[in-house]
Amino acid sequence: MPVYSTDRGRLCPSCHSAITQCHCADLPLSADGSAVRVHREVKGRNGKPVSIIRGLSLNKSELKRLCQTLKKGCGVGGSVIEGNILIQGDHRDKIISLLAAADIPAKLGGG
Repeated sequence: MPVYSTDRGRLCPSCHSAITQCHCADLPLSADGSAVRVHREVKGRNGKPVSIIRGLSLNKSELKRLCQTLKKGCGVGGSVIEGNILIQGDHRDKIISLLAAADIPAKLGGG
């Protein structure tokens, strides 16, 4: 994998080919083309943690389907609110592995 090159322009972070020739362009990345972020929050929830998946560029039905998959994989409840998926509890590592199995690149976010 080249560290720096100007002959092909920007490289895709997943397949390492030029962005214009990327074969994984249909993956649901965030709006700016970066990986989806998985955050942990407790604010406003009486100290109970939730894992929040932000930056998915999916339509409403696809978000609901992905939410169902994540809830079953983690064995907890969750919901889709304002384009983000909320999963009850701190399951960030499990969520990242489930997203990777669905070909969605994800990283830990702040929080």
